[in-house]
Amino acid sequence: MTDPTDAPRNFPPSHLTPPDGAAATIGVPTEQVEAVTEAGARKGRILAWGLWDWGSAAFNAVVTTFVFTVYLTSESFGPTGTVEAQLGWALAIAGLFIAVLAPITGQRSDTSGRRKFWLAVNTYIVVAITLAMFFVLPEPEHLLLGLFLVAAGNVFFEFAGVNYNAMLVQVSTPRSIGKVSGFGWGMGYIGGIVLLLVVYFGFIQPEVGLFGVTSENGLDIRVTVLVSALWFGLFALPVLFAVPEYRSPAAVDRGKVGFFASYARLGRDIKRLWREQRNTVWFLLSSAVFRDGLAGVFTFGGVLAASVFGFSPGEVIIFAIAANVVAGISTIAVGTLDDRLGAKPVIMTALIGLIISGMLVFLLHDGGQIVFWTAGLALCLFVGPAQSASRTFLARLIPAGREGEVFGLYATTGRAVSFLAPTAFALFVTIGGAPYFGILGIVLVLAVGFVLMLFVKAPRA
Repeated sequence: MTDPTDAPRNFPPSHLTPPDGAAATIGVPTEQVEAVTEAGARKGRILAWGLWDWGSAAFNAVVTTFVFTVYLTSESFGPTGTVEAQLGWALAIAGLFIAVLAPITGQRSDTSGRRKFWLAVNTYIVVAITLAMFFVLPEPEHLLLGLFLVAAGNVFFEFAGVNYNAMLVQVSTPRSIGKVSGFGWGMGYIGGIVLLLVVYFGFIQPEVGLFGVTSENGLDIRVTVLVSALWFGLFALPVLFAVPEYRSPAAVDRGKVGFFASYARLGRDIKRLWREQRNTVWFLLSSAVFRDGLAGVFTFGGVLAASVFGFSPGEVIIFAIAANVVAGISTIAVGTLDDRLGAKPVIMTALIGLIISGMLVFLLHDGGQIVFWTAGLALCLFVGPAQSASRTFLARLIPAGREGEVFGLYATTGRAVSFLAPTAFALFVTIGGAPYFGILGIVLVLAVGFVLMLFVKAPRA
């Protein structure tokens, strides 16, 4: 008899191969042949699903974190301080669009039974937007175009992420969901590092890079975004070919409604979720808080490395590469513990590790770069597992057929409190009078998330 924990929660098995006549002649049961065939197909789907994460790091690492936004806030586009503020406003507007639209786009992809289709549409809109960044020349009159492209890219990237996260239950089983989620997050970290190394040594670092590319007119950065767009577009293809479209009977039976009627349905669903699955709502709120703290670790890590510990720009990039490698490896490794112990113990342990490591960075800040290399990398050791386990915790709670909608709420709640870590960081720096006090702000956000998680019940096996 098949163990139910070895089958995807709500995904129909692929067509089984006909009985193997040769196997039957030597006494191998047909069921065994079919099981091996299905297991092989599932492994291929997991790899294909993880490659989307690997490719999407092109947008996370190159566009929004280390390369294009740094280029966009350079003096070529306007006075220091002004362009940073304008970038912040552009991302804030993007966050508002995501908060308002993410649950609706997820809900509509569920009911239409076209989750993979919308993953493809949103992914390649991001690819097209990234390609368009090539035309952002280092001139003040191109700033508005650059800000628009970054904001629009963030919106559609989040929409793609909603459908991508919802597909987790299609490529994993209740027994393997933690391992599969960790594999995806780890692929994202490591893929970002591989791409950063390629563009850094291929185009950015040398005076004359590959194909004769130089820094004149920002060509090195503009070519880098071209490479990133092609990288994302290429590695997004496997999941679209390998993982079948899924039409949940429960979702499709609800029928389609108009765009504005979707909000009325969303309101009713949230009320029902609060009434019947209040634990899920509490998790959405608590995870929003600690996930913002996790984002703060990477957002302000480079700032602290340079301003407090004296890292040069090149050393910051080297540390960023090391940090992502550590986060990627730990995330993949801890995925198995998620399946064995459950997601909540992994989240709580990771948050404790983050709080302790953050306090060490603060208390030992006079110790020089060795402190940041050790305690800072320890922080990164826990970030990935907390992110991955948060995704699997929610996936285990979602009613079948509503994955897109609830992961849309997951994106919305995260965006709704995205001001917490930056505000706490700035407030503590202001009160303390030195940048290293900002560490306490991030630790505080993580601690509040930890306390809120204490009241969330872990889903039963």
